[in-house]
Amino acid sequence: MIKQLEITLPPCKRGYHLITNIILKECGELPEKGLLNLFLKHCSAAITINENADPSVRKDFETIMNRIVPEGSYYSHTTEGTDDMPAHIKSSLLGCSLTIPITNKKLNLGTWQGIYLCEFRNYGSSREITITIFS
Repeated sequence: MIKQLEITLPPCKRGYHLITNIILKECGELPEKGLLNLFLKHCSAAITINENADPSVRKDFETIMNRIVPEGSYYSHTTEGTDDMPAHIKSSLLGCSLTIPITNKKLNLGTWQGIYLCEFRNYGSSREITITIFS
């Protein structure tokens, strides 16, 4: 059986935002076992799984990603601002899709794992996610 829904997250400021609880709320009751797939329908943001306990993880993500992919005048694609092309590259590095096992009606995440929306634009827009549950 397959269940699919679309959700829209409100605009977030640039950074790494835990969305695990939003995803769980939108999904409702999960099946006994299966898979949950998340697909972010944007190319200047990403989704990832990482530590959800220490807020400094979010700050460090931002610092390191900005070192790896800095803003600057050396990009050709600058129509939408200096943060746009770096946002596209960061999105490709982290990705727009996750698949998480479902076990005993719960996401089978590790103890310290959470789902993050990674907003790479200085002024991000609302973000759409397609959620697909396979049971």
